[in-house]
Amino acid sequence: MIEPATAPPQLTVDADEPSRIRLSGHWTLEHAAEIAACLARAPASATALDASAVDRLDSVGVLQLLRFARRHNLDFEAFAFREDHRALVCAIDDVADDRPPRKREYGVAAALARLGFAVHDNWGEFRALISFFGETLLKLLRMVREPGRFRPIATVFHMEQVGLDAVPLVALLCFLVGAVVAFLGSTILRDFGAEIFVVELVSISFLREFGVLLTAILIAGRTSSAFTAQIGAMKSREEVDAIRTLGMDPIDLLVIPRVLALLIMLPLLTFVAMIAGLLGGLTVGAYALDIPPQQYLGRMHETMELRHFLVGLVKAPVFALVISLIGCLEGLQVSGTAQSVGERTTSSVVQAISLVIIIDAFAAIWFMKMGF
Repeated sequence: MIEPATAPPQLTVDADEPSRIRLSGHWTLEHAAEIAACLARAPASATALDASAVDRLDSVGVLQLLRFARRHNLDFEAFAFREDHRALVCAIDDVADDRPPRKREYGVAAALARLGFAVHDNWGEFRALISFFGETLLKLLRMVREPGRFRPIATVFHMEQVGLDAVPLVALLCFLVGAVVAFLGSTILRDFGAEIFVVELVSISFLREFGVLLTAILIAGRTSSAFTAQIGAMKSREEVDAIRTLGMDPIDLLVIPRVLALLIMLPLLTFVAMIAGLLGGLTVGAYALDIPPQQYLGRMHETMELRHFLVGLVKAPVFALVISLIGCLEGLQVSGTAQSVGERTTSSVVQAISLVIIIDAFAAIWFMKMGF
């Protein structure tokens, strides 16, 4: 005889009433596989079920019987259970509603959610940048009233870092871009016998757009990331908190010297970039387009106007302010971990380059509409 503690589930057909099934044994989690096998052998003609002889019953057994009733369109309320099992059966029946079929997800909702989060985050970053600009401007004006707060040594040091050290890279890249623009322009203009107009193409493009834009993008990648990493490392080592504890202002000590250095050096680097780009076009004109240097320079002197140079140069301080403020702000927002330093450094470069291009695009449209 099988021990009651290990009695497997049994399913038998009532001899007097073939449409009635009788259950016995233990219908518990321990015998889940045997329960499924028993119910699979149930005759299709069964219309009633008697579980009053079941010794032990748990939620697994009740769920299996509930699913059996639903598969065969039987009335689960008519199933006979022992009185001490009735409370469990009623509780499982109340919560075991069929789950609705899961809808197929195409990723549209997730993409819209990510877009919404990105817009909200970017709007927060823009508001923080405007607020930080106001704070920096206010403390610059305070420095006029209190000259002792000015850090000339730190400012000159950063001028060397962001300006003098960047001259070779800016000059080389702008020279090469000027040469590429001249080559591409000559390829198109040669079909019309107007290769001489390469002079205007290179000169106007570099004086108005390429000189300041290439310089700003290079400085955004080179200097904005450096500002963020330097200040972020100080923030993670709690040096910024130590500066506040000593009664000094981190804006005066860390931000303003960097902002002033970039405001001074970016226009100078832009001028270097313009000259390098024009020399790149002159070199291609002399050695590939058979335009003598004297003729090239004479054509440039005749066709160039001062307004093209001013349009490019006037954007340099704006770009310098944007790049320096973003770099310093992202550094001050570092949360204290090495991962945060890396994330904020990446964010500063992306924001600076994106904002520089956006501002340049709007400025180009505005100058075009104003006829300048």
